[in-house]
Amino acid sequence: MAKSESLRLSQDIRQQQTLAPMQLQYVRMLEMNSPEVEDEVSRVLDENPALEADDHDEPFSTPGTDQALPYYRLNASNRSADDTVYEPEASDTGESLMDHLLDQLAQDGNLSENAMEIARFIIGNIDPNGYLTRPLRSIADDIAIQGSLDPSDDEVREVWKKVRGLEPAGVGAIDLRDSLLLQLLRKEKSPSVELATEIVRDYFDVFSLMHYKQLRTMLGVSEDQLRSAIETIRTLNPKPGAQIGGGIADKATHIAPDFFVEVDSDDRLTLSLLNNIPSLRIARSFAADSQTEKKSPANDQANAFIRQRRDEASGFIRALTMRQATLFRVVSAIMQWQRAFFLSEDDPATLRPMILKDISEKTGDDISVISRATAGKYLATNHGVYPLRFFFNEARDGDDAASPQIMARLRQLIEEEDKLHPLTDQALTEMLQSEGISIARRTVAKYREKMGLPVGRLRKKI
Repeated sequence: MAKSESLRLSQDIRQQQTLAPMQLQYVRMLEMNSPEVEDEVSRVLDENPALEADDHDEPFSTPGTDQALPYYRLNASNRSADDTVYEPEASDTGESLMDHLLDQLAQDGNLSENAMEIARFIIGNIDPNGYLTRPLRSIADDIAIQGSLDPSDDEVREVWKKVRGLEPAGVGAIDLRDSLLLQLLRKEKSPSVELATEIVRDYFDVFSLMHYKQLRTMLGVSEDQLRSAIETIRTLNPKPGAQIGGGIADKATHIAPDFFVEVDSDDRLTLSLLNNIPSLRIARSFAADSQTEKKSPANDQANAFIRQRRDEASGFIRALTMRQATLFRVVSAIMQWQRAFFLSEDDPATLRPMILKDISEKTGDDISVISRATAGKYLATNHGVYPLRFFFNEARDGDDAASPQIMARLRQLIEEEDKLHPLTDQALTEMLQSEGISIARRTVAKYREKMGLPVGRLRKKI
């Protein structure tokens, strides 16, 4: 019995290892928005000769139903040729951060081909703000699985150091503290820069909490010295990558919606997935029955190359298929759940209480999938553009009303507060209660965090 169980366990482990690379690619692509996934498709088309595009298709559009999607491109349409369709254009942000970094390395000329290959993987895991999104060990594993190298941790780390020395300063950091330190190291030496470096390096937690009196005592400096150091820190860029085309700061001004919901005269909702992704297929010369793959010992190496590239292309197509189908399924469910909102010409008062679990139960997808599918993506209507997270809200304590109105009032109270003496969550709770809103302090804290607003002590101005 024990031997049989051991055998089954071994089989399960082998299956998981086989699926891991494609599943990893699917999860990563699910987190991307439309411009990012378009860039990813373009990159893979350039790098993998086994993958080719067929541009003879159109964006997918269908009445809001959860249909089975036979192909990742979602290439069906129920629009007539003379329909006017809202097509928001993605702004031309110029050179991408990835291209910007790779160009600098190419101009350096001191990196070997292997080091450049490692650099491409590292830079591919840097987000638009300039931060490294995955551990070096995981990146090394990716290179071994997807590339032709099997680099050591030390080799990857050495290339990472090179990347961290590129412009803009602070790129390649693992967190905010790391990024600020990288930027301070490149500043001209001065007493304020040296003190700022010490604060970020050794007392970052105290600084983050804005405990300035405690910080002065720990450093043994005057108020003017501390103020000068803090002003130096404030000149640094918390999102260094965003200053290059395609960064988050740019996207905040030029949002490219991922979806469009249209209402026709019969109150029928139509959901469109907006992207410029071509149909993908395996190149004929790399097909399994191609004459290119000749059966002879002399061609073993060539055949291995063909199979590897073909498998990579097939895995990429499967991952993209899963991504597109998942997104359409999830947003279709959101559209149906919040149907009243779209029929009301986007009146926030019509939003129904909805949490991730509701959409998870409706689609059958795990909550983590719903979270990834809705993060950083936008939906457009004829009346505005909304982040998908806008549609997730919860009922007030003991009430069925949705939270947007309360959150709007909470934001207003915080914006109007005395910045020298910001309101605590308890004070905000009491103010809302005095206006007839029955709400608990923990709910106020939750709404405040959801809007990205810090606690009172962190809103205080020095």
